[in-house]
Amino acid sequence: MLTSPSSVPRLVIAAPSSGSGKTTVATGLMAAFAARGLAVSPHKVGPDYIDPGYHSLATGRTGRNLDAYLCGPELIGPLFAHGARGCDIAVVEGVMGMFDGAAGEGELASTAHVAKLLRAPVVLVVDASSQSRSVAALVHGFASWDPEVRIGGVILNKVASDRHEELLREALDAAGVPVLGVLRRVAQVDTPSRHLGLVPVAERRAAAVDSVAAMGAQVSQGCDLEALVALARGAGVLSGAAWNAAEALASSPPPPLPVPTPGAAPPDPRFRPEGPRPRTPDGLSENGPGGRVRVAVAGGPAFSFSYAEHAELLAAAGAEVVVFDPLRDEGLPEGTRGLVIGGGFPEVYAAELSGNEALRQEVVALVESGGPVAAECAGLLYLCRELDGQPMCGVLDATARMSGRLTLGYRDAVAVSDSVLAVAGTRMRGHEFHRTVVEPGSGAAPAWGVLAPRRVEGFVERGVHASYLHTHWASEPGVARRFVERCRTS
Repeated sequence: MLTSPSSVPRLVIAAPSSGSGKTTVATGLMAAFAARGLAVSPHKVGPDYIDPGYHSLATGRTGRNLDAYLCGPELIGPLFAHGARGCDIAVVEGVMGMFDGAAGEGELASTAHVAKLLRAPVVLVVDASSQSRSVAALVHGFASWDPEVRIGGVILNKVASDRHEELLREALDAAGVPVLGVLRRVAQVDTPSRHLGLVPVAERRAAAVDSVAAMGAQVSQGCDLEALVALARGAGVLSGAAWNAAEALASSPPPPLPVPTPGAAPPDPRFRPEGPRPRTPDGLSENGPGGRVRVAVAGGPAFSFSYAEHAELLAAAGAEVVVFDPLRDEGLPEGTRGLVIGGGFPEVYAAELSGNEALRQEVVALVESGGPVAAECAGLLYLCRELDGQPMCGVLDATARMSGRLTLGYRDAVAVSDSVLAVAGTRMRGHEFHRTVVEPGSGAAPAWGVLAPRRVEGFVERGVHASYLHTHWASEPGVARRFVERCRTS
């Protein structure tokens, strides 16, 4: 067992494009390594919530995201080391094509960028189903595009036959890139998809267990695991300490509020000028009276999206985090003082959520009592009057419906209104990913001003902060501190 998470052997699994088989290979490798008795640390580049669920099944450990846009490049190494504590090897699944990052931001948040930040070798997964000798030109291009990215080998996916494999290997031998695995097309490793990607593990756990086992078996049979472990051991040592929730809170004290210049016109609170993102000036102490306060976090099939660091930060700030399932539980956990409702698929379960009237009434009662509620995307929909005609909590005077339009992308945002999460002017980065529409899109006190394109969105009402934006609290630990302190005083 390795003692330093900064030296854990690691591989980044990348591909020329989406749909090449990254998830199959990454999850299969995790399962194959775990079956050999290795403690495997699973990671996913970017904001994706779904793939880490499959990673967790494969490894028995929490799947964690590494997003250089949401968290900043400086946190990638520390967050990786935090997740990799006590592990023998780490597998990092990439996002989209290897060099595809945040739009208009160059390499930022791409798989290649994260691989460089992690000093990790890359294994390129190539869909070889419609090519033979051309594969060498493709791999050569990816291997030579950025000399700082080290492609240590290729895994060929969807290979049709022995003869097809022979042609592919011959071409890549000439290109000087080792073939570390060959996978044939196998139906049982396919996982069903829906309007936002793969169906989450929480909705198909038994079938997902079988899929992950099939991925592990296929990778074990088709890949050179010894060579892949050897490649992972060639990763560079990372500098700096592993991220720690308590230390992150302690090292990010709220700065003093800005003092206005006498006679100066007040700035537009909706949009502050570009520049460094200030820490949340919440003015609240980390330790309040009364010991730990209970914070309920929505989970289960309808609300399966969350970053593990959020719960860790809440706990470090003094919360007792209790997960409940709005599809099954008819009430909030006893003693709940605050509520966090993250992302998921409430549109798939609208009838069931609506039918749980007892829970909806408890959510309303918590809000009316002043209890803080933080809702992102799916949580926003749940708080509306209705979703696709089905009654929801009715906390917000808005309606939600499915739409044929996909809203997707990173957002640079500023808090417009003081809320249970932040004071006006706090800068954070977020991500939107939904096919729903909320009307109106913002309340009298919006949650965020999005800087490009400039607009306001979301709702701040009483103790509620509800928005489409998914944010990563590790980038702004004061969010968790502020929320817990509001739980103490509400």
